[in-house]
Amino acid sequence: MENETRLSEILLVGFPRLPEDMHSLVSTMMFLVYIFSLTANGSVICLVTLNASLHQPMYLLIANLTTSGLLFDTGTLPKLIARYWFGSSSMNFNACVFQMLWVHYFGGLDSFLLMVMAIDRYVAISQPLRYTLIITNKRTVIICAMMWLFVNASTKVMMAYQIADVFFCGPSPKKINTIFCNHAPVIALACIDTTFIRQCTFIGAMVVLLLPLGVILLSYVLILVEIYSSSRSENRQKAFYTCATHLLVVALYYVPRIFVYIVTNIPLVIIKPEINVIILFIYSYVPHMANPIIYFLRTKEIRQTWVRSLQRIKYRVGHMSIW
Repeated sequence: MENETRLSEILLVGFPRLPEDMHSLVSTMMFLVYIFSLTANGSVICLVTLNASLHQPMYLLIANLTTSGLLFDTGTLPKLIARYWFGSSSMNFNACVFQMLWVHYFGGLDSFLLMVMAIDRYVAISQPLRYTLIITNKRTVIICAMMWLFVNASTKVMMAYQIADVFFCGPSPKKINTIFCNHAPVIALACIDTTFIRQCTFIGAMVVLLLPLGVILLSYVLILVEIYSSSRSENRQKAFYTCATHLLVVALYYVPRIFVYIVTNIPLVIIKPEINVIILFIYSYVPHMANPIIYFLRTKEIRQTWVRSLQRIKYRVGHMSIW
């Protein structure tokens, strides 16, 4: 095709049709979202890392999940803030591909970590006496390392490589109506047949979303069977409390995504670009802000460790002020 070119620059639209007089407000809100995510997730990571009492499989998984969320936000929000704060909407195409890899990598990593957490809860409830023998810190670290280094990385690198080889028609730069570089809006700019790439991406998305979700649902079905087979009501209550936190996090992650997949595949149903971007923002960033709050409010050990840490800091500051 004569007009095929290598795309060198992307223009990030952000929130479509947003009035210009709202740019400062939106950029300030995005900045506050990022600072909150940085502070809240960073606090959980520091608590788990620096306190030996939290060096347990469940808290190691929580630390990995919050780290993934923090890195996702760090790789996407600064550019979105700059888009509205400084009017910097342009991105080098290679930087866009890298951000795309970043987005899908950490998005998929969240999914697999939630799956491992569901398995952890099942073992804790079904095999309470053997839990410490089955789920050890060493095994948890190895499993998390596999998720970080192999499962998602190989899949997402392949997808990013496919995007890098796509040709685009017309002059550069090109606009994408979204808040960060994502596979669908970028591949839509191509002027070649991208059927194979879209099919591979769809299969990959189904594996990343539905495979972990299937394991999670199966785990909780088995947990429910285990709970109702228990003859002691206090055991049931403790089990429900143990699982409630994880279920809430799972709901925040999966429900909006499943809604988008269902709606976008219903004939004659068209989601406006601005609505689609708002939904994307909600399911991309709200879980990362909510996770630390949920774990803080619902996990007694994290609350107690946080209080003790504040007390130690207060004591040291007071002791230094005396001198």
